[in-house]
Amino acid sequence: MKSSVSEDLGCRRGDFSRKHYGSVELLISSDADGAIQRAGRFRVENGSSDENATALPGTWRRTDVHLENPEYHTRWYFKYFLGQVHQNYIGNDAEKSPFFLSVTLSDQNNQRVPQYRAILWRKTGTQKICLPYSPTKTLSVKSILSAMNLDKFEKGPREIFHPEIQKDLLVLEEQEGSVNFKFGVLFARDGQLTDDEMFSNEIGSEAFQKFLNLLGDTITLKGWTGYRGGLDTKNDTTGIHSVYTVYQGHEIMFHASTMLPYSKENKQQVERKRHIGNDIVTIVFQEGEETSPAFKPSMIRSHFTHIFALVRYDQQNDNYRLKIFSEESVPLFGPPLPSPPVFTDHQEFRDFLLVKLINGEKATLETPTFAQKRRRTLDMLIRSLYQDLMPDLHKNMLNRRSFSDVLPESPKSARKKEEARQAEFVRIGQALKLKSTVRGDAPSSLAASGICKKEPWEPQCFCSHFPHEAVCADPWGQALLVSTDAGVLLVDDDLPPVPVFDRSLPVKQVHVLETLDLLVLRADKGKDARLFVFRLSALQKGLQAKQAGKGRSDCRENKLEKTKGCHLYAINTHHSRELRIVVAIRNKLLLITRKQSKPSAAPGISPLSPVSESPVEEFQYIREICLSDSPVVMTLVDGPTDESDNLICVAYRHQFDVVNESTGEAFRLHHVEATRVNFVAAIDVYEDGEAGLLLCHNYSCIYKKVCPFNGGSFLVQPSASDFQFCWNQAPYAIVCAFPYLLAFTTDSMEIRLVVNGNLVHTAVVPQLQLVASRSDIYFTAAAAGNEVSSGGSSKGASAQGSPLTPPGRDAPAFPSSLGEGEIQSKNLYKIPLRNLVGRSIERPLKSPLVSKVITPPTSIGVGIAAIPVTHSLSLSRMEIKEIASRTRRELLGLSDEGGPKSEGTPRAKSKARKRLEESQGAPKPGTVRSTSSDRITSDSLESAPTCEATAEGHGQEPAADGEGGTACGGSPCPLTASSDEEAIDLK
Repeated sequence: MKSSVSEDLGCRRGDFSRKHYGSVELLISSDADGAIQRAGRFRVENGSSDENATALPGTWRRTDVHLENPEYHTRWYFKYFLGQVHQNYIGNDAEKSPFFLSVTLSDQNNQRVPQYRAILWRKTGTQKICLPYSPTKTLSVKSILSAMNLDKFEKGPREIFHPEIQKDLLVLEEQEGSVNFKFGVLFARDGQLTDDEMFSNEIGSEAFQKFLNLLGDTITLKGWTGYRGGLDTKNDTTGIHSVYTVYQGHEIMFHASTMLPYSKENKQQVERKRHIGNDIVTIVFQEGEETSPAFKPSMIRSHFTHIFALVRYDQQNDNYRLKIFSEESVPLFGPPLPSPPVFTDHQEFRDFLLVKLINGEKATLETPTFAQKRRRTLDMLIRSLYQDLMPDLHKNMLNRRSFSDVLPESPKSARKKEEARQAEFVRIGQALKLKSTVRGDAPSSLAASGICKKEPWEPQCFCSHFPHEAVCADPWGQALLVSTDAGVLLVDDDLPPVPVFDRSLPVKQVHVLETLDLLVLRADKGKDARLFVFRLSALQKGLQAKQAGKGRSDCRENKLEKTKGCHLYAINTHHSRELRIVVAIRNKLLLITRKQSKPSAAPGISPLSPVSESPVEEFQYIREICLSDSPVVMTLVDGPTDESDNLICVAYRHQFDVVNESTGEAFRLHHVEATRVNFVAAIDVYEDGEAGLLLCHNYSCIYKKVCPFNGGSFLVQPSASDFQFCWNQAPYAIVCAFPYLLAFTTDSMEIRLVVNGNLVHTAVVPQLQLVASRSDIYFTAAAAGNEVSSGGSSKGASAQGSPLTPPGRDAPAFPSSLGEGEIQSKNLYKIPLRNLVGRSIERPLKSPLVSKVITPPTSIGVGIAAIPVTHSLSLSRMEIKEIASRTRRELLGLSDEGGPKSEGTPRAKSKARKRLEESQGAPKPGTVRSTSSDRITSDSLESAPTCEATAEGHGQEPAADGEGGTACGGSPCPLTASSDEEAIDLK
């Protein structure tokens, strides 16, 4: 059975970000006289392929071309507040800094899901959240601010009744970034190496004109009434014509170099540089063959341009090749380039390029230079607005509903007066909205995008009219093993569910490990809670014989006795050679592993042939770790090497900690500054082969990198790769499927990107409940009576009319909520993981165990020089030279002076084995002992490296064993423990 895609590809932020988004390289160029030009560090994106390779288009699917933080998801005030009845408040925080709060009660996308939306404006930026609506409990301003981690005030919030406040708040929102864009387009002939030469091209070529026609329409500037991008539309001082287009509601003006004024006397073409040099993004259209001198950003003397898109046209094959240069301070942005970055479909190339450039300019605005300017402007506007409102504060005009409840309706006592005020409030808001729309400054992204496609997160109906409440689930082959209120059922599409366990075994967690023929589950019944392990083959025989579902009394032999009273467990379902389970019993952690024995010589035979139906004897207790409190969230993280550096991430109290499995030592990872903490998840991801974690709690998500440090401890410190963002709604579950993060709430699915946390879509799914996500994603949701029961769901009017999805695009068909007279029903839906990570599958990466530092154990405490197996794009020239030099020394049998020795000869291996056996008292083969030292046995000294060496020697990566480790020749590679104490079998 193949390992699931999720386990191999779903959580690889670092490796995939390097592969997809390029590396940072020092780019230096020289002018015609040989003088060194300005050196700058730019990230180079070329689709992770040799740019001189044959330009054959890849077989990739365009499922990940998304506008990041699109206006129809982010400009909330314009969309949901302006021209609608809402409430605005003003206050001072504990640092005496003013803030504004806007709250509205709205129906979420006309899907009969009422909710509160709130926007908090502070000098540090804008925060947006959604809060659930309860008809029996009104929501106070204080509770809203508390949800935004604002609990202390210098002055309590007061409501602002003046309708003109809408105009000021609209100005505050416009500081988030421009709706419209201006991009430079520079024509470069073959062999031109300086910007003076490029800007001096009076006219372009036929291919360049064809490219301009692809970008947009040629318009006459004089009298132009649309977005002008800084060009003169009255006196023709900036040229007669220009190129303009509208893409997904964004107006774009292109500053084409050949259309800007040309001067024969001025060699520097200052008028052209004045526009293109002040554009954040510039397209460089370079003629010539691929073998001609390559473009470098240092050729263009501009301190303002942060992104260059290098475009080449192959006339013979009629395709375009794309390469992206981004200044190193610009955060990662999508979409990633295909491999190779060649586009034969010109319309597809246009869509990709425009989305890439729009996302790039948005990302540039987050660089320190632009972000500081924007925050200073926002701070100045907030303070100025606060000062303007001070006279009203002194007149006590705003005290009428101080700290009031956010009321869906006004009080009956003042109904007429309040209705008149609200009518005027709405009238002024709608006038402002119309004015902004006519002016072109409004987020009008509801226009058609030109991309007619199914979104990758579109669900399929897996089982219609699912009659039970699902607790948890895990895929078993093509079916789904679901724990429900009626017991554990095996569900396969619309076939009748088959009972596996009855309701006497209330299962709260479940893992189906097909490659190990194991089922692991936690049945929770207070103090009687236990971990159970079963053989899948035995269960399958019972199902084929149509036996009744097993009861708790039938599972006595399947208990892991030391797990009594457990409330949580975590399992390493990917990355590692051995199966590890950590069980939480109050504040105590039990580390359990599955025994490994010497692989059988016969191919296809499991090293642990079942002796009995119960696999309990295969598991052993390794050690016990005590925490300071009971964990709420727990995740196992494989260390970056083969040594004993595996981690357990735990969340309790107000913090996330990482615990070293070998020593039990805990290290503070992140402290949560909030009055109330709701821990959601800790997701393991990788950056450059080192462990990293996405920590999710309340509305926040933060990425932290964890590095090995000083013999077994771990260094957790701020890193350039760290990033943080806030969800718009508080999720109860997070799923990582690169390149996406999916957050699940009770009535919505929020989809963001792993590499930067940017929002790409919010889907309304009433009564949403996630049940499984280890491979494909399964969830239950309310289903309308007229919904199609299979084949990808129907597209109801609610989905097509959703204001969050622009008309003209194929909206993802999510289940709609119930209407009047419709029967209550729930369907079980499936989002195939292949749809989400489809492009990643076509360019697979090695697992972290292979791409990590390879250190074959020669003796305890002695390793060989580390050779990181990584893609060359992620390394600088100096690093490549260093690795090449080190590799040469190792091949020649040399060692660094004072450094670790190389592997040496078989004699060194035998000496190492002898020393090891003497120090450990020559343990018997297969015996596993418990200690806090490194886990190595004589049996594993040669077998583990042999597995890797065999795969590497044939140019193949080991087949990733999704459930327990790396498969070699049909058997798991042994990696067992050794210690001074006998292991205790869990029987």
